[in-house]
Amino acid sequence: MRRARTKERQYQFLLDYRDRQGLETMGLMTSQSWYDDPRRLAFMLSRYKFVSKMFAGFGSALEIGCGDGYGARIVRQEVKRMVAVDFDPIFIADAKARMRPRWAIDFRVHDMLKGPVAGRFDGIYALDVLEHVKPSVQHRFLANMVKSLAPNGTMIIGMPSIESQVYASPQSKIGHVNCQSLPELKKTMGRHFTNVYMFTMNDEVVGTGYDKMAHYLFALCCGRRR
Repeated sequence: MRRARTKERQYQFLLDYRDRQGLETMGLMTSQSWYDDPRRLAFMLSRYKFVSKMFAGFGSALEIGCGDGYGARIVRQEVKRMVAVDFDPIFIADAKARMRPRWAIDFRVHDMLKGPVAGRFDGIYALDVLEHVKPSVQHRFLANMVKSLAPNGTMIIGMPSIESQVYASPQSKIGHVNCQSLPELKKTMGRHFTNVYMFTMNDEVVGTGYDKMAHYLFALCCGRRR
């Protein structure tokens, strides 16, 4: 049987890759996003890119609430070792099924409300997670995260702003029980860190613009309190 050839020879390696490696697949969350709202997937991945740039060169990183783990590879590209946890075994099983040795990530089932993740990490981050944590247990959740952070480590929290919630989908609103304004999130993280740097985000663009017009917020934190 005659082997398929691309029109331009520089793309022939794509067929070689397909035949040798197989094609990549999306996860439970990301596949649904790609089908129903492709732009949402672009926004999500851009948040991971921001974290990857802030953590570039770190020896180790920990993701809290990794979901199907699809975005974790972007951060893994910039760090030497990575652990990613979620409290839902369904998502961790999905992530493990798609993991490639080239992008090794230690996926684990873990509930942050029950205790810290074993080990010390140079960087810890949680994207689109804290808004799902009830205010009554928020301090315990964050305190357990901080316990896994190296003394000179950096933490990043990303969440939709409270101002954005009038535009949120009904499905998103079901789980969003703790969205905050920029001043509120800074105060929240200031209980655990001496330095909290706030960034705003609209679509894929990160900046320091007027916070009440921001759809998404980042808190970059360092100087953990004892």
